[in-house]
Amino acid sequence: MDDITRRTFFGRAAAGALGAAAVTAGLPGSMRARAQSRRTAAPSGPRADWLALTDEAVLEPELPIIDPHHHLWDRPGNRYLLDELLEDTNTHKIRQTVFVECTSMYRADGPEELRIVGETEFVQGIAAMSASGQYGETRVATGIVGSANLRLGDRVAPVLEAQIAASPQRFRGVRHRAAWAEPPVVARRPTGPEHLLLDPEFRRGYAHLRPYGLTFEGWIYHTHIADLADLADAFPDTVIIFNHLGGPIGIGPYAGRRDEVFEVWKPAVTELARRPNVVAKVGGIQMVVNGYGWHERDRPPTSDELLEANGDWYRHIIEAFGPRRCMFESNFPVDKLSCSYTVLWNQFKKLTRGFSADERAAMFHDTALRVYRLPRI
Repeated sequence: MDDITRRTFFGRAAAGALGAAAVTAGLPGSMRARAQSRRTAAPSGPRADWLALTDEAVLEPELPIIDPHHHLWDRPGNRYLLDELLEDTNTHKIRQTVFVECTSMYRADGPEELRIVGETEFVQGIAAMSASGQYGETRVATGIVGSANLRLGDRVAPVLEAQIAASPQRFRGVRHRAAWAEPPVVARRPTGPEHLLLDPEFRRGYAHLRPYGLTFEGWIYHTHIADLADLADAFPDTVIIFNHLGGPIGIGPYAGRRDEVFEVWKPAVTELARRPNVVAKVGGIQMVVNGYGWHERDRPPTSDELLEANGDWYRHIIEAFGPRRCMFESNFPVDKLSCSYTVLWNQFKKLTRGFSADERAAMFHDTALRVYRLPRI
């Protein structure tokens, strides 16, 4: 899977959070007593004053990290651009980052299927600012994952070419979201089919990723992990990055049933890991949909509290995939609703204290470097 390369076509190309109201699930162990049944809306954006209430020293500040999953956007009351990202990353030694699509800065006009290219153009500009060196040593968005409507089938090829042409040195893959769930898990009824990854037209579009050397971000909920395994079998030469541990749901009908969800999720992840073309992002489960309800507390969690709540999920996915097929992720600023960047990565460092230096290097840095074909910085 490491030998996948991009098809040469640039000459031709150059010519042409879910903010739903949710029932908060109980936490494991000593925190289970905090289970609540009241509905609480997630805040519209991170609250700096609240996050500052839990202050931790950075553990192992010299450990090199690539953050392979964050977003950038400018939304009403919720701005997360270069300055905000660098303010978060300036404690740990973040060497590089990978941007992942988030419906940001689409073009206002032009062909509908090409409006998404505006997001790549926007992030390319921020990446160029970072590459100037004027904003510190962290290199932001050395890899860019954009979007494309793969249900266009064969008509998606010009869209992929436009995305790559917008950032020829950074564009690495596509995320076509397949996280399907009914209300009240999501705010409104999904517009796409429940089993998107099995849809024939989607797969016709998906078949175009491999010729362009593009990866696919598998963003699903835990109820559909088997669909991703089926997709991996059908296209064994396309690299799939399993997002957010497969999205274990902890709200709506799944509230207070974390142990039951884990028992369904665990064998599904084990089975998915048997596909060698799939790698896993470890993190991204501090969202409102995961049901911990951190954003409702008087104080944000410490790294020890995060690890107590998340440890079983993390340990199993690392055991299933192996450290060299795992990479830690921040999923900021989405997970920033629940905890600070410092606390989040302190949790990962505590989790891996028993691993070898090579295994830790893989999960914090080297897997992302290899999978996203990033420059060595």
